[in-house]
Amino acid sequence: MTTTADAPAVETTPAAPTELQAPAPVRQGASSGTGTPWIVALLVLVTGMFMSVLDVSIVNVAIPSMQKDFGVTTDEIQWVSTAYSLALGVIVPVSAWLGERLGLGRAYVLSLVGFGLGSALCGLAWDINSMIAFRILQAIPGGIIPVVALSMVYQIVPRERIGAAMGMYGLGIVFAPAVGPTLGGYLVEYVDWRLIFFINVPIGIVGAIAAVVWLPMGRGARGKRFDVLGFLTIAVGLFSLLLALSEGQSWGWTSYPVLILLTVGLLSLALFVVIELEVDQPLLDVRVFSYWPFTNSLLLIAVLSVGLFGVLFFIPLFLQQSQGLGAFDTGLLLLPQALVMGLLMPVAGRLYDRIGPRWPAVIGLTILAVGTWMLRDLSIDTSWSELRWILVFRAVGMGLAMMPIMTGGISAVPPDRVSGASAFNNVTQRTTSAMGLAALTALLSSQQAQEGSDTGAAMHMAPHTPMLEQYLSYSQVQAHAFVTAIDDLMMVTAVLTAVGVLLAFRLRSGPAPASSAGPAVME
Repeated sequence: MTTTADAPAVETTPAAPTELQAPAPVRQGASSGTGTPWIVALLVLVTGMFMSVLDVSIVNVAIPSMQKDFGVTTDEIQWVSTAYSLALGVIVPVSAWLGERLGLGRAYVLSLVGFGLGSALCGLAWDINSMIAFRILQAIPGGIIPVVALSMVYQIVPRERIGAAMGMYGLGIVFAPAVGPTLGGYLVEYVDWRLIFFINVPIGIVGAIAAVVWLPMGRGARGKRFDVLGFLTIAVGLFSLLLALSEGQSWGWTSYPVLILLTVGLLSLALFVVIELEVDQPLLDVRVFSYWPFTNSLLLIAVLSVGLFGVLFFIPLFLQQSQGLGAFDTGLLLLPQALVMGLLMPVAGRLYDRIGPRWPAVIGLTILAVGTWMLRDLSIDTSWSELRWILVFRAVGMGLAMMPIMTGGISAVPPDRVSGASAFNNVTQRTTSAMGLAALTALLSSQQAQEGSDTGAAMHMAPHTPMLEQYLSYSQVQAHAFVTAIDDLMMVTAVLTAVGVLLAFRLRSGPAPASSAGPAVME
């Protein structure tokens, strides 16, 4: 298979979709130029993808321990996660260009090595400032890995097996965030929080060696210039929006800094689109949005990302704050849903190959919406067994829907535009999960404050009520307000997911049309 990473770049102005000459897809079932069976090469990519995505959820569990060791405030320690998200927003858009410039295989190997090095530095951090700096260094290769890996999947896998391949690839995207709290909780509670970073070092080394042996290492396209203006505008745009949404709650949503950041972010992204439509060699080809199946898939990925990371963040919070569960026990309670998603990913991939993305996505999103709606009745007395089964039920929907949606979208663009499409795919996953989580957190705080105020106003205490009784009453009010706010959040997420069901009906039904010219342009 000829790819943009392993062949000279075509120096032309992007043309209309119907004028593209797509490369012939691989049919022999081996990766280009290595003779390696595609399934072996795919496992190498899954390993790197799993490591980069796992880091996001596993670090969240260690935040309280880091705060204690570094002796910093809650606002300061949150920058360990915020800095990583902001750096991802800057580096992901340039990842497609780096993959083409260096060659996908080489970019992947260098990213694995860089991620392992950045992780080692994070494990050695001596204070909050060094940790934030090292997290930014870790995020640079961490943002490149998913984009390059997804592009390589479409390079090495035969078209007729792409659904099954993406089912395996999806283990890194969905299974890793779900299993992160369990592994992280164990390491934090029984070993040392620094191990959550050091564990990436041997995995990165082994993954890099395996990539050199089993992945194609073709040369990159040296002729393509770097789109400086495009990079600056999208980097400023995503950085501004992520920072505004991350700090909006503490700075105030109507404060001048937040309003300025939101304005700058939106104007920068609009300018980015204008620039990319005019330059001869765009950083990211925005014309991929002319393929409605791809655009529709990004909207659905946004819905799934908010649903996945919202629940993965707030349910552990509910278990630990309202029900007093420890970090490791919380992870164990969440583990069954991770196993279910991991088992269903390959199944969903095979369904995609046979019946297309529409019905797995519709059924999966429906199950996810119903399961999330069932979480609206959480209370302090909710049993762990009941909660576990609801989460498992939701996991069935997530496992069925995620990969058919993603695969159907990227398969709708020509092979020579897959690199840019995978970059937009990862930008959507990372930014919508971060922005959605920030928006849900703001809603949680607002609802919690309102509920606490309403409940407190309804309570009447005698003037000489003992201090202990007053404190217990106040604690009960706050606990009730928190749980009620969580319930409201689940209702909002369920409604958002239900809207996604309507969009899923617009996906393709039936197997991808057999054609040597690459993916179909429209449905």
